Amino acid sequence: MAEPVPTDTPPVLRCTGLIKEFGTDPSVRVLHGIDLSVAAGEFVALVGPSGSGKSTLLNILGLLDVPTAGELWVQGVPTTALDDGRRTALRGSALGFVFQFHHLLPTLRAWENVALPMAAVQGRMKASMRARAEVLLRQVDLGDKIDAPAGELSGGQQQRVALARALAQKPAVVLADEPTGNLDTVNAARVFEVMRQHHAEAKTAFIIVTHDLALAARCDRVVQLVDGRVSYDGAAGDAFLAYASEQLRAT
Repeated sequence: MAEPVPTDTPPVLRCTGLIKEFGTDPSVRVLHGIDLSVAAGEFVALVGPSGSGKSTLLNILGLLDVPTAGELWVQGVPTTALDDGRRTALRGSALGFVFQFHHLLPTLRAWENVALPMAAVQGRMKASMRARAEVLLRQVDLGDKIDAPAGELSGGQQQRVALARALAQKPAVVLADEPTGNLDTVNAARVFEVMRQHHAEAKTAFIIVTHDLALAARCDRVVQLVDGRVSYDGAAGDAFLAYASEQLRAT
């Protein structure tokens, strides 16, 4: 396990009183006043039963959705009043995303998929972007697949390309929604290992939504949601497993 992040490290993400409701007449409240702070370099698992609000919270933290009420700061920038253009710019510069399904363009080569976020920001593809993509693909052990069409790669390889893509803009934090949920045990372990390795080397913060409690226990911190509220926020490892076991016995 990595060394604990100092408590005086400035947060890359912070939210207070986040509420999210869907629908009208009546509305359905999914998040009930979430308070959360994630420091630079933290490696956090976000867990909870289906329907607990994990993906909803991740989408709000990732500026893909807006809360009904509450405040969110990304790298110290208040986001509540940002217009769509400024939200998009902040999302592109500060955040990286990995999803359960990789969402690669199958006919593009691996490096082209990785370079796409950089090209989108700068308006065109540059040689420097290919160079950056190649470095990232080697970091995720895909140096021999740089020119391979994404559609010809295995599921585990495609997810590692997706991880490289998430890191292309050197984000302060990577948000990963079930990044190993669609993989077999071996590939899931490899993707998690690569995330851990990059975290250790670059001090990028990670927030990983997962149903896998064993994987969550290998993170540094676990935040558990139950019915849209934080029910646990603390150390991972044995401390969290003991808590989870107690909760199972209580049910």
